[in-house]
This record gives sequence, C-alpha cells and structure tokens, in this order.
Amino acid sequence: MHFDQRTQKALREVGLDRERLRKASKLVTEAVQRDAEELEAFFEDGGTFYSDMEMAHSASDVQEHDVEFVDLFTHGADLRGYLRFGSWGVPVEDGRILSDEKVELRLGSTVNARVRFARDEDAL
Repeated sequence: MHFDQRTQKALREVGLDRERLRKASKLVTEAVQRDAEELEAFFEDGGTFYSDMEMAHSASDVQEHDVEFVDLFTHGADLRGYLRFGSWGVPVEDGRILSDEKVELRLGSTVNARVRFARDEDAL
C-alpha cells in the first residue's frame, strides 16, 4: 500500500474499504509510471532545453542547457532518478507533465527546486 497510515485511516473514514484502497494505490502507481515514461520521452533525444532554473551568476530568467539524458525509476508513488547535463547532473525527486511543450521536475541537492523545462524558450 502506497498511502501512509494517516492517509489510509482518513480514506477508510470516508468510506473506502481495503479493496478500494488497494485499487487506488494501484492506480497511483500506474499514473506515476506513465509520468516517468512521458518525462523520459520528453528528454529522450537530448540536446538543447530551456528552463526557469535559478542559476548563480546569471541575470537571465531563462537558462539554456545541453541535456544528455534523464534516467528515471519509480517505486509506488515515488518518481526518482538523475538528469545529466553536458557538464554536470542532478538528482530528480519528482516530476510532472505540464503540456506537450513543457515539463516540471523537482530537482534534488545542488538545485533543490521545482524547475520547468521546454525545448522552446517561449514555451516557458
């Protein structure tokens, strides 16, 4: 079960039995897996991407990145992995599809922020 104990208790209090909790948990797992696949497809060819990442020593609101790859895995409701730029990388702690042109990743240490990415800087 991918709901913590408090969430499970609250869902039971509003009328979900164990079987429905399991079904909801399975649906969450499947949704996270689909998102991971879509995020990997978004970055699949690598190349130039634009982001709203705050960068030290940059006066621009939009950053340009050479992305080599994103490698994601899921476990229940967790989506994690690694995003590799040309000369550095960062852990991915979550992500979501915002549109066909734009995604958002929750980046871990060194960045520690939600960052939107697009192939076209006007899409940000």
